[in-house]
Amino acid sequence: MNDDVSPSHRTSPWVMLLAALLVAALALVGVMAVRTPRDIGGASKDTLASGLPLTVEQRSVEFRHANLSFEVFPDRRAIAGKAVLTLVVGKPIARIQFDLDRELPISSLSLNGQALGSDRWRNPDGRVTVDLGRTAQPGETLTLAITYAGRPHVAKKAPWDGGFVWSRTPAGAPWVATAVEGEGCDLFWPCFDNSMVEVGTVDLHITVPHGLVAPSNGRLVSVTQGGDGRPTYNWHTEHPNNYAIALNVAPYRVVSGSYASRFGNRIAMDYWYLPGEEKQAKTLFSEFAPTLDFFEEMIGPYPFGTEKLGVVETPHLGMEHQTINAYGNAYKQAPEGFDWLFQHEFSHEWFGNQLTNADWDDMWLHEGFGTYMQPLYSEWRGGRIPYDAWLWKIRGTIMNRHPIVSGAHRTEAQVYNPATGPGLDIYNKGAWVLHTLRGVIGDAAFFRSVKREVYGRVDPAPRNFKPRFGSTNEFVGIVNQESGRDLGWFFDVYLRQAKLPLLVDRRDGNRLTLQWRTPRGLPFPLPVEVAIDGTVQTVAMTGGKGELTLPSPRAHVTIDPQGKLLRQSDEMDRFRDFTDAAKTKAAGGKS
Repeated sequence: MNDDVSPSHRTSPWVMLLAALLVAALALVGVMAVRTPRDIGGASKDTLASGLPLTVEQRSVEFRHANLSFEVFPDRRAIAGKAVLTLVVGKPIARIQFDLDRELPISSLSLNGQALGSDRWRNPDGRVTVDLGRTAQPGETLTLAITYAGRPHVAKKAPWDGGFVWSRTPAGAPWVATAVEGEGCDLFWPCFDNSMVEVGTVDLHITVPHGLVAPSNGRLVSVTQGGDGRPTYNWHTEHPNNYAIALNVAPYRVVSGSYASRFGNRIAMDYWYLPGEEKQAKTLFSEFAPTLDFFEEMIGPYPFGTEKLGVVETPHLGMEHQTINAYGNAYKQAPEGFDWLFQHEFSHEWFGNQLTNADWDDMWLHEGFGTYMQPLYSEWRGGRIPYDAWLWKIRGTIMNRHPIVSGAHRTEAQVYNPATGPGLDIYNKGAWVLHTLRGVIGDAAFFRSVKREVYGRVDPAPRNFKPRFGSTNEFVGIVNQESGRDLGWFFDVYLRQAKLPLLVDRRDGNRLTLQWRTPRGLPFPLPVEVAIDGTVQTVAMTGGKGELTLPSPRAHVTIDPQGKLLRQSDEMDRFRDFTDAAKTKAAGGKS
């Protein structure tokens, strides 16, 4: 808000773009809608909640390997599964626990090859407890074999509401997909349903009806055929996020190729699509190599180069399933010249699968960085104008109702529910925070910081890094090191406060004064660029204040002429209120 604005004084030239981008912004909000919140109720395991703390028993073992066998029955909307879990004991335990939805009852369970009676295990609430019958000691290997079957939870509106999607192709064939990031891996296989768990290796064996194909995570080892003629697709993957394991079943066709990486290795690329879409599929596939080249130049090596860059067409919008990203954007054309959905989901191979949030409270590390990759790719392809336009398109969606980072443990539901958490702000506000940070510390320090957060090192190369967990506090520390200054104040205001900082400007004759106002009066010495009759000067804003002497009282002044700063804007607030009212009216008055 400005205390005094002269006729020749503008806060930014970008405001003139607002009306032109209204339709695009509304469309983006629609496709990135917040997931349905869940009531996680008390301390017990709710089968539709994800991110609850690991139990003592789960923290006491290393989840070394999972061998997962699935039979998929589309006509019955059912699955039958057998999971063999290999766990290495780190601390003494007398029981072990894993998560599995009660919609998939267990028929048998064995421990190290010995069948266990039903009195040795129980699943009252989606968390299975198995009594070992003794105390297992550190270094021991426990092998649990679980046989189960049932009709898994069906997603009401995937991917925002997780579960199975049982659909049909335009020709009437079965079209099946899973999307369980929010609700958890336990909706279809026995796992530790927490973002802090990555299984060392996973083998998948997916048996489907004749004529159907089952692309999945990792590297295709073989396709075998049973006596009944049904094919089984056998896959192997390393270090997957537990929610990234995915089933996809349809009469797919595939277009394949390979990419010669700037790091010297060659990466397989595959896109599975529905019959009759070969032309559209080849057009989308043509985006794979340049998009991969962008990420390898700007961020670093593709983390899963020994497996593949895999994408599969799905009956839902999309999800970042490691090496088999879901795509459901219907080949929509965009003025930017690339498919934003493919690019966004692919970004999660770096921000989500290589780098995984240590807690749901750090989810902006996935989604804020993932969202920033679209304007950054636009800049890489076409320069500053498309970069600025993309950022302005998403600026009007920022809500500022809750901090992006609370500093406490949070579940998926608490983060994505806009009544209790940041909701969509982890995407768009997170991207704008990164845009502003880049302007503050410069490209060199910015991209070194990103590289270290993603890989844990500044010199990543194929095979010299592994997937890792990261946190907001870690990233702040890295930025401080790479920039050579303490920027805690920057993150304290932008991430840990709900409201944006307000830049108050006042003109008194030929004197211009600027002052930052922040929630709780927090320090915020963020420099501000000011253009005076076209000449740009930087105001240091020491102590959050600064002033300039103008050449005349009528000098034309533009504050932040290049739109580098995320700050409170009356225009944006009015725009957001207008769009909220329009959506409420369209919904029949229901907010």
